[in-house]
Amino acid sequence: MQHYVRPEGTPPVNGYSHAVSFEGRMVAVSGQVPLDAEGGLVGAGDARAQVRQVFENLVTALAAAGAGARDIVKLTVYLTDLADLPVFREVRDEYIAPDRPPASSLVQVSGLVDPAFRVEVEALAVV
Repeated sequence: MQHYVRPEGTPPVNGYSHAVSFEGRMVAVSGQVPLDAEGGLVGAGDARAQVRQVFENLVTALAAAGAGARDIVKLTVYLTDLADLPVFREVRDEYIAPDRPPASSLVQVSGLVDPAFRVEVEALAVV
């Protein structure tokens, strides 16, 4: 896996790579939401708790496929409120190695499948 964090001529980044190249078996992880293993909402109104639960779910799903957070090559992030972005970045950085940031997209959405959800994250990984 090769991370191209900021190739010449590209704008500055904050926790992601402009491009990532790789070889291996691709693992696609569906959008993860802030639900616990029993399906209960975690962190009603609490962006930090919701982002942490989303990453815990993401890591669990990756592990089932024989992968881990270090294997992520692409994240797609959906936030209902861009004011949650600093919190998202803080929690993300607890899970994603700063020397191997994945390519990333961030989308502000008007809502997610449950109005209580503040964040959803999907990922592509390679093993």
